[in-house]
Amino acid sequence: MGVPDKVVLHPLVLLSVVDHYNRVARDTKKRVVGLLLGDTYKGQVDVTNSFAVPFEEDDQDPTIWFLDHSYLENMFHMFKKVNARERVVGWYSTGPRLREADVDINQLMASYCETPVLVICEVEPKEVGLPFTAYCSINEVREDGTEKARRVFVSVPTEVGQTEAEEIGVEHLLRNVKDATISTLATDVAAKLQALRGLKGRLAEVQAYLAAVVEGRLPLNHDINGYLQDMFNLLPNMSAEHLSSALAVKSNDMMGVVYLAALIRSVLALHKLIDNKEGRVWREKAKHDKAAADKDKAAADKDKDKDKDKAAADGEGGKDQGGSGDAAAAADKGGKPSANGGSAPAKKK
Repeated sequence: MGVPDKVVLHPLVLLSVVDHYNRVARDTKKRVVGLLLGDTYKGQVDVTNSFAVPFEEDDQDPTIWFLDHSYLENMFHMFKKVNARERVVGWYSTGPRLREADVDINQLMASYCETPVLVICEVEPKEVGLPFTAYCSINEVREDGTEKARRVFVSVPTEVGQTEAEEIGVEHLLRNVKDATISTLATDVAAKLQALRGLKGRLAEVQAYLAAVVEGRLPLNHDINGYLQDMFNLLPNMSAEHLSSALAVKSNDMMGVVYLAALIRSVLALHKLIDNKEGRVWREKAKHDKAAADKDKAAADKDKDKDKDKAAADGEGGKDQGGSGDAAAAADKGGKPSANGGSAPAKKK
């Protein structure tokens, strides 16, 4: 089997690699290594599962490394009991770049599959794009025959694939993280800024490669030069007058739409502010009217109580005057006033 046409990684594999790194080599300069399981069909490698493998290497001498073969074989046999369709398709590393011992490790993995694929996952990506790259090892022979054949890695196109169950699970996990249906001007600008940063990083890599080729540190690769020439041929000719005017018109149209949207947003904000102010005034007026009504009601109740007290006092005064009149009439007839205010009959001589 030759170099695969494409490598498709499933979300479960990416999550497993990140979990492996966080448990073993977080906050260190070490890398972790594991085995990739999946299937190959018509030149496409479909990576659906993975598991970690104990791995150690010397920081001083990169040619000294250790990988537990027995653990690898036992784990693969157990995974095969669960899903017999999955087989070894390659191995992964957290890199974040190719190392000298990767060729030897890849040769070891060749004993488990015909053409192993190396996937380097960046657990802490600093650029925009897919956080992983795939490589395949091939024999390179110099055209002039000055050097013997050697194993080198070539890049393989990659993409993220998922089954229906994985898609539902990922959407459920990301539901509370970010709402992809909401798009604002700020998010669009941030996405464009990240894309420009990624483009800048890629152009810096191209510049570094061309400088190394000119200085003789890297051999000339005609395929890469052909791709670069195709890329430059696709660039628009900015010196053309019709192209410059077309871009200016499109930019002006876009800026006009943005300006109009900003004006509408400002008008809506002012309208909302006025509505809030009017509502506050009406609420304060209603509150003041209610307080005035309560005050008038309290004054009316107080006046009514005063009238009741005055009427009661007038009634008691009239009763006392009636009793005094009866006593005086009895005295005029010669009677003696009694203890209860009446008059007693006068005694005869």
